[in-house]
Amino acid sequence: MIDLRSLVAKETARTITLRRDLHRIPETAFNEYKTSALVAERLRSLGLEVVTGIAGTGVVGLLRGSRPGPTVMLRADMDALPMVEATGLPFASSHQGVMHACGHDGHMAMALGAAAVLAPLNDQIAGNVKFVFQPAEEGPGGAKTMINEGVLKDPDVDVCIGCHLWPAVPEGFIGVKPGPFMAAMDRFDLTIIGHGGHGAMPHLCVDALEIGTQVVCALQRLVSRKMDPLSPSVVTVGSFHSGTTFNVIASEAELSGTTRTFDREIWRSWPERMETVIQGVCKAMDAGYDFRYVQGYPPVSNDKDVADEVRACAIDVVGENRVIEPAPTMGGEDMAFYLEQVPGCFFCIGVGREDSEPLHNPGFDFDEKALDTGVEMLCRIVFGRLGTTQ
Repeated sequence: MIDLRSLVAKETARTITLRRDLHRIPETAFNEYKTSALVAERLRSLGLEVVTGIAGTGVVGLLRGSRPGPTVMLRADMDALPMVEATGLPFASSHQGVMHACGHDGHMAMALGAAAVLAPLNDQIAGNVKFVFQPAEEGPGGAKTMINEGVLKDPDVDVCIGCHLWPAVPEGFIGVKPGPFMAAMDRFDLTIIGHGGHGAMPHLCVDALEIGTQVVCALQRLVSRKMDPLSPSVVTVGSFHSGTTFNVIASEAELSGTTRTFDREIWRSWPERMETVIQGVCKAMDAGYDFRYVQGYPPVSNDKDVADEVRACAIDVVGENRVIEPAPTMGGEDMAFYLEQVPGCFFCIGVGREDSEPLHNPGFDFDEKALDTGVEMLCRIVFGRLGTTQ
């Protein structure tokens, strides 16, 4: 019997070092050149077959087992956020204005740690492990580009696994949720075209600013009065710019926002539903408009059978009383694109504590003990599918 926990512990120091090295060199979407070079170098040092340049900066390391069998994909995201770090860590970002504030440095370190544990055990593996390091999860969606460039092929992936460090799950816990977990995430931009003029003569104008306020209110009613309240949906107008000074009626208003839903039918219907509302308000007020809607990520929905396997592994790692089903979130994740193609599971490694900052906060950090939890989880999931169970 292989003692995976002991093997993981032997890699702890290196895993932490990798996380810190990656944290120092954060890079934004499709610019992860230093990051991908470090990842590729480490994978080559472990004897894996390495392909670089997928979707520009993506990296794949392939571990072939000693016997034929299915292929398990372990996915880690590489990109960072355009924000100034405020953690005060001795290994803080060396790239001004860019920070790993969503845990991607940890995700990469865990996948590299799993590769280090599994590579010497290939004689115990029947099948393949594909380590996928993906750019641009934060947008515009590197997973889709990776898929288009064949990352799920040669060899064909049978199951895909991803994890996320998650402050909403307590430290020392693991979260696994079958079915819908994260919402579809889209963006819209709207220009309302009116006719400007003197603030004292509104009857001679078409007030784009005032019409914009009506559109915002009408879009909220679309959710509250036109959709099933048991299918949570969100329309958020996050940006509204109009007008230049106090006594001029605005000729244009610029609005931008996002929609979220778990329901695929609602997701597909958003553009038509919203344009019907916008068109109606603008027509009633003699305004024109330009509406642009971009579908982002589909809902993240975990395969029940794979999620059950992941939950069983989690019980082995942290104990049954520390495995929970996390609440669904309206946040989005482009892991959804892989899960549309092959069955899989996206699970959570808990890093929440009383004083912890949320994701995408300039002070976000986590206890590095979580790294070993993630490495052991990934290794157990692989052995559950391809090798000897522990």
